[in-house]
Amino acid sequence: MSATPSNSVPAAGDAPFCILIAALGGEGGGVLADWIVGCALAQGLPVQATSVPGVAQRTGATSYYIETLRAPAAPGSQPVFALNPMPGRVDVVLASELLEAARMIERGFVSPARTTLIAARHRVYTTAEKMQMGDGRFHDARIHEAAAQFARRYLSLDMEGLATRHGTVISAVMFGALAGSGLLPWSRAVCEEAIRRGGLGVDASLAGFGAAFDAAAGATIESALAEAPAAARAAPEVWAPLIATLPESMHAFAAHGVARLIDWQDAPWAREYVDRLAALATAAPPESAAARDSLAEAARQLALWMSYEDAIRVADLKTRPERFARIRAEAQAGDDDIVRIVDYLKPGSEEIAQILPRALGKRLRARAARGGGLPLLGRGLHMSTSHVRGYLALRLLAGLRPLRRRSLRFHEEREAIGRWLDALGRSLPGAPELALQIAGLPRLLKGYGDTWARGRASYDRIFTTLVSPAIAELAAGREVRDRVGQIRDAVSAALADPEGRRLEDSLARAGIEPLPPKPKPIVWMRKPRSGPGDGKREIGENPGTAP
Repeated sequence: MSATPSNSVPAAGDAPFCILIAALGGEGGGVLADWIVGCALAQGLPVQATSVPGVAQRTGATSYYIETLRAPAAPGSQPVFALNPMPGRVDVVLASELLEAARMIERGFVSPARTTLIAARHRVYTTAEKMQMGDGRFHDARIHEAAAQFARRYLSLDMEGLATRHGTVISAVMFGALAGSGLLPWSRAVCEEAIRRGGLGVDASLAGFGAAFDAAAGATIESALAEAPAAARAAPEVWAPLIATLPESMHAFAAHGVARLIDWQDAPWAREYVDRLAALATAAPPESAAARDSLAEAARQLALWMSYEDAIRVADLKTRPERFARIRAEAQAGDDDIVRIVDYLKPGSEEIAQILPRALGKRLRARAARGGGLPLLGRGLHMSTSHVRGYLALRLLAGLRPLRRRSLRFHEEREAIGRWLDALGRSLPGAPELALQIAGLPRLLKGYGDTWARGRASYDRIFTTLVSPAIAELAAGREVRDRVGQIRDAVSAALADPEGRRLEDSLARAGIEPLPPKPKPIVWMRKPRSGPGDGKREIGENPGTAP
């Protein structure tokens, strides 16, 4: 879009004021650009705005580029504005999400000599981050350090929190942060009037704008090394004295772990978590930095492992009131609007066997291994959780939580956790570096269904071939330094390749005989009929019933 007042043109040599906005889809980046253009026009300033659409998924943002003059143009001069931003020639970069700020830095639009970078502090994780087997998140601290280094001035605000508290979209908060920075060639009142002219959600937008304005105006340079927002649920106060008895390196993770495990199961399960940490801490040499890091990582991984994802947990999360409220908010549904929520479920025999009592679960698993199964298992189901029938079905499944302790999965995970903690306890006194690698091994265990199964297979493979021999060698008084590197390389290989081939290559370099490639059977599918009597079957066609 482009707009220039009819009788105003810039003086020759007057450098434009350049603003680059990076916003995700649905965040109102276009509305923000319109507000800025409206302010410029109201002040009689020549202005031009262009946009480059991004993609719908989290792999890039939509960019909006605005050029305007800081003062009305002299008569007779003609504005010449660029359609695209140029590296090193941008005055302000606005990013609605932290990684988008990093993208702008990487593309050279943030200059130490010229650019003010205003970025949101929160993260919306990319598809690539979510696909990693382990923790694939990009480190926020690295972005903040780069921003402080490459920007002339860096402002980092909790834009998402401000938008949520005032019931508005993040574009209004971004506008307030920009105005509060003092860089715009017009007053706060001009900005607020532009919002009023929009006519939609004016009160909420003005509230979010004002809060961000005050926050930005009171900041000089906000280091994004600032503390992260507090957890939604902290450990109950009654647990504080118990957690205080643990080593200091465990405190933060233990507090979050207690809250997580109470939510997942109950208080006795959380108490077992703390007792396990206390027992582990007694084996750690206090003077060792590697031991302290091992204890902290063990506290984190143990909390995650003891709250594994099963069908009961999935059903519980899908039927929580806050989930329905979040979906309605994302859909911008009013009080009188009807929102239908349909969940796609594909229950398999293994998922069902895991939540059954041990004996019954083992029989179902054995039957599935022989090629048997149960009706509906392995087939996709569309269940409307906003409908009474679908909701009650999932609540019935979630209601099995008190019986979880008797389940096959609970028994198996408890035994595996015990073996892991035993290896940690044996390695901590004499080889804390080895303990640190063992503590991080459960990073392979994440997700649900097939994702968990692949991670568990890699975990068992590394534990059997590398960890157990390392513990035996340590007990015999032998050097285990090589084992530390082998475990580290094997975990990295397993995280990089869910199919397990890189893991086997890593184990082969450690002198371990690799497993043969897993067979991939050919599945025959029914070809859709194109006419009467046409019932040919071919490989790779649309799914149907196997012959």
